Amino acid sequence: MSLQSEMLVEQKVSNAQKSTGTAYLLWFFLGGFGAHRFYLGKTGTAVTQLIITLIGCFTLFPLIVTGIWWIVDAFLIPGIIQGHMEQARRNARLEVAAMQVAAAPVSQPQG
Repeated sequence: MSLQSEMLVEQKVSNAQKSTGTAYLLWFFLGGFGAHRFYLGKTGTAVTQLIITLIGCFTLFPLIVTGIWWIVDAFLIPGIIQGHMEQARRNARLEVAAMQVAAAPVSQPQG
């Protein structure tokens, strides 16, 4: 991959990067509702966390589960962000490669 292509990939990764600080603020203030997971693109687990918290408003057990999950997420956030960046990098490389293939001249058969 050319230097220009690598620069384009890194620019796309930089644009897609999630803020660790924002993720931790959402985790701290709205973590029980899964806000940090929505922000980090983990919609399935965010919805699950939200449902468990809402059910927990009526019973104690789900709130205990949410509390444990909340603590565990404090340690998972950096890895989730790293995974998001790696996925963004893979997607950007595929996109740049597709652009290069599309821009390549097509040779006409002579005959």
